[in-house]
Order: sequence, then structure tokens, then C-alpha cells
Amino acid sequence: MKKEYAIVDIETTGGNASGSRITEIAIIIHDGTAITERFETLVNPQKEIPLPIFALTGINNEMVQYAPIFDDIAEKVFGLLNGRIFVAHNVNFDYSFVRHQLEQSGFKWTATKLCTVRAARKIKPGLPSYSLGKLCRSLEIPLENQHRAGGDADATVILFSRLLECDTTGEIDKMVKKTSTDQRLPPNLPPADFEQLPDKPGVYYFYNQAHKVVYVGKAVNLKKRVASHFSGHTITPQRQHFLRDIYSISFEVCATELMALLLECTEIKKLWPVYNSALKRFDARFGLYEYEARSGYRYLAVGKLGKHQTSIEVFNSLNDGISLLRTLAAQFDIDHRFCKYCIPGEDEAPVRQDLTNLPNVATHNEQVQNVIDFVAHNRPSFAIIDKGRYADERSCIWVENGHFYGMGYIPTDVGVIETAELKEHVIRYKSNHYIMQLLHSYAEKHPAKVFFKEELVKTG
Repeated sequence: MKKEYAIVDIETTGGNASGSRITEIAIIIHDGTAITERFETLVNPQKEIPLPIFALTGINNEMVQYAPIFDDIAEKVFGLLNGRIFVAHNVNFDYSFVRHQLEQSGFKWTATKLCTVRAARKIKPGLPSYSLGKLCRSLEIPLENQHRAGGDADATVILFSRLLECDTTGEIDKMVKKTSTDQRLPPNLPPADFEQLPDKPGVYYFYNQAHKVVYVGKAVNLKKRVASHFSGHTITPQRQHFLRDIYSISFEVCATELMALLLECTEIKKLWPVYNSALKRFDARFGLYEYEARSGYRYLAVGKLGKHQTSIEVFNSLNDGISLLRTLAAQFDIDHRFCKYCIPGEDEAPVRQDLTNLPNVATHNEQVQNVIDFVAHNRPSFAIIDKGRYADERSCIWVENGHFYGMGYIPTDVGVIETAELKEHVIRYKSNHYIMQLLHSYAEKHPAKVFFKEELVKTG
């Protein structure tokens, strides 16, 4: 059966299908050789057209006032599109709007998609830009009434015809096969970046046009996880902007899901990608501090973490900090008058304090130092030893004095005798409270993989 193509362009009130509406649509039916039918109309979006959209398209509220609403043309649109290959420049944008509004009008419709951006990149590689306007200039295609549905659709038809003529290797046929991954990929992502992803655990990075990391994720299976970002038809603004911003992918294979999760945490902290949000919320918010007053007495205080203040310990909640300070004060006989529950310098309600029978300054300060030493050095040091990426290595995560030190890989023919040797094989990473929660939870569930400092000699 001969393929037929519906070449589509739309104008809208905004950038996402869930909150915006179509204001104009043009559909041109092409049989692979010539145009067989054409449909174009303004559409009343039943909402105000924002001024920036009017400035771009020239379509204002008065122009669409007496135009048909989408419900009135839905049957016609469905009849033109059904059973044909849906073609557009940046196809996922147009497709998401049309599919969403057809569904709202009661028509269930899906189609094979063909993106002329992706097709042009394959058939005409090396051009300076693949936006419709610049592509038309490069290929000397007339473009009249730019940013109007009819004008852009007419130019896309000529572009599509040129691509068909130049497609000596059958790229378009490959792209429209149902098994093709091309149609699921973001318009600016080279398929080779996706194809190189392995079926292994690891961390992946999405880059924008300026090659800045915009998203970091971890995966048990890198290829499947990355593909999941591009599947489905979610039409939120954030998702649409996210997909348009992806220009390349890199990845790092990890031996285990735990190592991938730790690497993801540290990379998000280091790079702070614009589209990552979930792990940014897991920062500890409170800390245990020590300071010395003018009187010479040292105080212990619990309060909010400050950017430029060094804390002895950190906590997710103020209650956790208060509980630890109370426990330490009792354990080391610290006078309660020298335990505060706010950071020095914060406003604190004035409390009349009994200043009689204060402890000896030197003795008291030594007890405070004992608390600090206890917290700093009474934390466990241990390694989590597990399988490697390959048969000839083992993975190692090292925790030193209760803080994540780093992770790496040890060849199986190396006998780890002591901590110093083990540390030579790991890469240093920054610790944080959330990472330590993950490691303690994992260690409790998998005790056979945990080796405390004094046990390391047994692993050699």
C-alpha cells in the first residue's frame, strides 16, 4: 500500500498542550509525489491570545472571534489524519497538541510520526541550523507568512519533497517503521547518542545546546531508563521544554545500583542541573555547632545550617539535633546552661539564666572538647565490597569516620591488606547526610558485604 502523509503545522496560545490551545491549523495531504488535498483554518481557542504570541504570529483575539472552535473541525481533522503518517517540523510539539485536542473532542487517535528536523539532519547533514526558517534559507526554499500555519506548512511540504528526492539511502522509510526509535527521541538528539547506551547500571547525563548538563539520572539499565524519558504522551510544559533542551547524552557505567545512586547524588550536588529537583530536597537543614563566649566558656548549639558555618554533625530535623545534644550532655556531664538550641547570632528570646555555681572553665571546656572528639571519631569506618563491572574486579565503597569517603574498583588479584591500600583504589567524593542514610540502610540490609576497618585484612 502506498504511504500517504499528512503534513501539519499549527499556531497556538502557548507552548504546552495541557494549558494552551490551537489558534490555527493547516493540514496538507501528500502521496509521496504530489499534494492531493489541503485544509487550513483559524481556530477560536476560547481563551485570550497572549501579546507575545500575537507579536510572533500576528493572530489576535479579533481574528479568531468568529472562527470555528476545535470541536467544530475535529471530525474533519480526524478524517484527514487517520491512517496517514503525521509529518511536522519538530513533530512532537504539533502531534501533542492535535492529539490532545482531538481526545478532548471525543476522537481517539494515534499515528506514525515523521519529524522533518530529524529527517533533514540525516539526509542533509552539516547545515548550520535546522530551524525551519534557517533550513529554508540554506536550501533556498521559499517561506512566506512565517509563523502562520499555512505558510509554515507550505514550506514544510517543499522541504519534505526535497528530502524524499535526496533520500538515496531510504532514511525516511527507516524512520517511519514502527520499530524505529527515531520518532520517540527528542528532535535535537542524535540517534547515535541513544544507541550507544548499554543495558547496564550507571548514571546518564543530558546536555543542552551549549553542552551544559541539564539533567542527571541513575539507572539499573541505562538504555531502558533513558528510553522511558521519551515514551508516552505527557504534555506538561516542563516535559516539553525538557525534551527540546536535550542535544546529547553521556553516561558512566557503575557496577551496582547503589554505586549509581551515590554517583547520581554527588553529581547533582556538583552540577545542580536545571531539571533535577527530587534529590535537591534531601539536604540536611540543621547542625550541631560549638562556639566560645566572651566569658571563655565553650557552648554547644543546635540550629539551622548556615552556608559559611562549620558544623560538628548535621540533621534532617531540629528534634534529631536536640535529642543528640541532650544525650551527649548527659553522657559527658555538660551543664545544661551551655547547651543552646539556636545558631549563635540568631534572635533568641531572652531568658534569665542562673549564673551561680558555674563549673570550672578549663574543666568544662575539656568536656566540650571530649564531646566534639567523640562525635568526630566514634563513627564507624567500613567498606562495602561487591561485584565489579567486569569479572576481574570488585567494587568498593569506603566510609571513613561516619562519612562517605569515596568509591572505586579493585582488581581481583590485589589483596587488600589495610585501609591505606584500599583508599588508593577509590575516587574521592563529597559526603552528605542523605548519602550516609542510604549507606547505613544498605549496610543493615546486606551485612555480608560490609567490612569494618579491623576486618579488612580478612578480605585480602
